Amino acid sequence: MPVKVPWSRLIRFIASDDQIYYGDVITDDPDFDVGAAAANRAATPVRAKVVVGDPFSKDCEVTERVDTVKKLLGPFSRQDAPVIRCIGGNYAEHLDELNYKRPSHPIMFPKTPNAVAGYGDDVVIPKIAQDDQADYEIELAIVMGKDALNVTAEEAYDYVVGYTVSNDMSTRKWQLDPELAGAQPQMSFSKSFDGFLPMGPCVVSAEVGAFSRFFTSLPYAVGLAKKFLRCPSIKDPQSLSLLTRINGQVRQKSSTKNMIFSVPEIIQHCSQGTTLQAGSILTTGTPSGVGYRMDPPQYLQHGDCVEMTIGGIGTLVHGIVYA
Repeated sequence: MPVKVPWSRLIRFIASDDQIYYGDVITDDPDFDVGAAAANRAATPVRAKVVVGDPFSKDCEVTERVDTVKKLLGPFSRQDAPVIRCIGGNYAEHLDELNYKRPSHPIMFPKTPNAVAGYGDDVVIPKIAQDDQADYEIELAIVMGKDALNVTAEEAYDYVVGYTVSNDMSTRKWQLDPELAGAQPQMSFSKSFDGFLPMGPCVVSAEVGAFSRFFTSLPYAVGLAKKFLRCPSIKDPQSLSLLTRINGQVRQKSSTKNMIFSVPEIIQHCSQGTTLQAGSILTTGTPSGVGYRMDPPQYLQHGDCVEMTIGGIGTLVHGIVYA
């Protein structure tokens, strides 16, 4: 079973007293999208029970203190992620659009913690990356709940605390242009500029997802689950819808069922010989529809609004600024 935590939908937010807290979203709707609600400034304010202690540890506590969300932040600060590992080329249709062969093992590269950004942030594209190359990649992100070393695929879920939405932003010339990147793709440098990994709007507990998978496998229980569980509707991390909109235009539309390597296989591979510390983040690859492969290419521009939705988790919203 996944790592047990007392929250189901974890957010980080600025409260009415202008202090930053972690909280467990209060809602009766298992499909509630806290990111969409925050973006639309819903008539009914988002409220949460304050979480104290390390929120990604089983030792944290959901208190009875209720606060209103004044501003929704990303679930992580740059100090929260000891290890960030990203998987590339994990959707067949994305490999096809890049003219790459299917890999025999997951393609892994690191991102540095300075790349972490949050919900509602404006991602600043640095001058080195402004000449028609900044791109987007929606990805399911796995959050590890305890240290993992040499784990098998069969036991991988035992180390997961939750899931969130991530945008593995990229600068294509520094990634792929031989004149800049060299003979091999330059993955880490091209994807690790400050703020190039926005994440949010929340972390959905893997535990409630596992319980929901069991409970809703009973034919008569589907309606009861939605009525009484009041938990996010992740039944299987390999069956989540993925949707990217840029300025309202749909660019990516797929499902995690199309992954080449599954969540357990990714955890197994990334933990071999290397400890994935609790709080580590693993992103899982992107489907087709990136701007680089559109005709003509459509790169991210100053003032763009990026919206990325993963079913059962919610919508990550952020802006693009050239500086």
